[in-house]
Amino acid sequence: MRIVLASASPRRRELLEQAGIDFEILIGSTRECITKEEPGEIVEELSLAKAKGVAEAVTGDAVIIGADTIVAKGNKVLGKPKDAEDAHQMLAMLQGEKHQVYTGVTLLQKKGDEKIIRSFHERTDVFMTSMSDQEIEAYIATGEPFDKAGSYGIQGRAGIFVERIEGDYYNVVGLPISRLCRELKSLEVEDDRKE
Repeated sequence: MRIVLASASPRRRELLEQAGIDFEILIGSTRECITKEEPGEIVEELSLAKAKGVAEAVTGDAVIIGADTIVAKGNKVLGKPKDAEDAHQMLAMLQGEKHQVYTGVTLLQKKGDEKIIRSFHERTDVFMTSMSDQEIEAYIATGEPFDKAGSYGIQGRAGIFVERIEGDYYNVVGLPISRLCRELKSLEVEDDRKE
């Protein structure tokens, strides 16, 4: 099965490599347009848009993987910070509290003229320790928060501020790899049944 990752995320690339999945990367120019309100629905909508944004450029049979991750605190969705001040506000809101990380994944399978679309999401609860303003500022100064939803990366220096999680660790990194592998395997099984 030819697999195309519709993401520039180095973390997603690393997770697929660790899982031993052969894949190629193709990035589309998708505008993020959100019409949903629930975090799980938002990430599924965005992952679908990313997969569709690449699908037209893919020739032949393939499975395109689109993914999107957001951080949510209550009803507030936290994307990537605009600047250092925005990062500080997000981290100050998250410190000492529990929040959720949602990653949506879409598998868009092209087989001849047929397209099969399967979207899902995973949620992980993240409990952060208290952080002083000085700790927040020192972390922001590393530059690490700027390309990450919620202004932190659990797999990086911010890991020292994560007290515990409930759910899939890799979901917080940016791709629920175990669920993804199960979904890919089920596509292969369905293909075997068709032939």
